[in-house]
Amino acid sequence: MHELLYYLCYMNTLRITTIQVPLEWEQPNRNRDALSQWLGSLSAGTTDLVVLPEMWATGFTMNAAAVAEPMDGPSIRWMREQAERLNAVVTGSLVIVEHGKWFNRLVWMPPDGEMQWYDKRHLFTLAGEDKVYTPGRKRLIVSWRDWRICPLICYDLRFPAWSRNTENFDLLLYVANWPEPRRKHWQQLLLARAIENQCYVVGVNRVGIDAHGHKYAGDTSIVNYRGELEYRVEYVEDVFTLPLDKEGMLHYRSHFNFLADRDHFVIDP
Repeated sequence: MHELLYYLCYMNTLRITTIQVPLEWEQPNRNRDALSQWLGSLSAGTTDLVVLPEMWATGFTMNAAAVAEPMDGPSIRWMREQAERLNAVVTGSLVIVEHGKWFNRLVWMPPDGEMQWYDKRHLFTLAGEDKVYTPGRKRLIVSWRDWRICPLICYDLRFPAWSRNTENFDLLLYVANWPEPRRKHWQQLLLARAIENQCYVVGVNRVGIDAHGHKYAGDTSIVNYRGELEYRVEYVEDVFTLPLDKEGMLHYRSHFNFLADRDHFVIDP
């Protein structure tokens, strides 16, 4: 009986680790080395999911021709090594080249190396991202340790239809390079996405200053299914692990079943 209770408790809990760090501009080797040091504080069995920022290897660059890596490149290999070492998923977005096109691609790397990916749909026109990268057309919903997870990228946060919980996921995840001047938008929209979707929402952002002088406050956040902030960290480098409670979320949904009344719609590809 005790073993069964332990198993059920484990299956209802997801330990998520957020990584908030500065990124060296267009220096994948240095960023991999720095992140290896940060992840060195983790060991196998201490986390289920490690989340890195958007374009974690390079910073938010439009110089894709100079930094893009293939799907078997060194940054992908690094993610595979870390996932295997930690027996956990490692995820974050990279500049990827494939079939002559560039993508801002979130890679979902599990311990067995059988990766999946999501290409950012909403490209940030204010920075000219739409002129460089090819947009994605399909969301990714992954199952990991009995959790359904929808990982998205930065600007996607501003588009509630794309973020809508139409597939009964448990966790909505955003990786970002979200600049300080609009940090209030980041903070408030993460709360809104959790309230309307009745799921956990985790947003992982970078800190520091990039090559264009843009400053990042971080504000990496973990928001619960009631829209309550469980963790937020500002400006500093940080590695933090928190267990998320699926049973509590399902209990809350059963009492306040707002998702049953959601609209049904199709988004054009």
